Amino acid sequence: TLAVISVSMKPGATALTLAFASGECGQEKWGDLAAQAVAQANVAALNRAGMPYIISTGGEGNIFSCGSDAGMEQFVTRYASPMLLGFDFDIEAGQTPAMVNSLLQRIKVAQLRRPHLRMSFTVATHAASDGGQASLNTQGQQVLAAIRAVQLDHYVINLMVMNYGPAKPAHCVVREGRCDMAASAAQAVQNLHSRYGIPKAQIAITAMLGINDVVENVFTPADATALARMARQEQLGGLHFWSLDRDTPCAGGATAVSPTCSSLNTHSALAFSRAFADGLR
Repeated sequence: TLAVISVSMKPGATALTLAFASGECGQEKWGDLAAQAVAQANVAALNRAGMPYIISTGGEGNIFSCGSDAGMEQFVTRYASPMLLGFDFDIEAGQTPAMVNSLLQRIKVAQLRRPHLRMSFTVATHAASDGGQASLNTQGQQVLAAIRAVQLDHYVINLMVMNYGPAKPAHCVVREGRCDMAASAAQAVQNLHSRYGIPKAQIAITAMLGINDVVENVFTPADATALARMARQEQLGGLHFWSLDRDTPCAGGATAVSPTCSSLNTHSALAFSRAFADGLR
């Protein structure tokens, strides 16, 4: 599935993220698609087009695991080209601490072999504005502990600034009875930076366009512009959105969350892409 577009913090540069590979490294699949078929259909074409890309694993309801360095090497090699920026490991649920630790050990070896590749970890986040600095959930804390245990040299924590829950200060920044999605993202970044000591240059953010799975959380093009401005001002490590497929209104005016449209039917196709670009200027 080609599902996420990512905007690099390098001025004017864009990158496509391919999501999601799941299963055991070296034997991974992409939904019902074989890994080699996905690689053959995309890697050479992206390289010829000069389009930087990231390979993302895991995601909601999926698990990506890695029990051997040989498997990780096969996984990395499959998607390698001069345009490969790196790999993102989206870890949301279902992975035990032992699985996470094993994955990080393999990533450490892969990084030593190819130090130019960017290794990022996508995790859920709170955006508490009540002074408690609530940030990573239990799974996110396990990921960070494993990163530090193997002493990974260069990494990015990519916060999913979405699906905070009901509009309460324990969950997000509340304005006019709703979670202010851009302000909440800024709060999530600050909470991670303050509570865990992660430099802002190693923090990235991923927003979910339009109506989130938590339908009270609605991300608008105005939020996109504000979020991009914040990311630029704070010099964050990356700005991403979920997903390119969703950057369009819904046929028939759907108002519930959808994988193929934003459910905000007052905006034209690519309205969010333009809004992000405006904020990065």
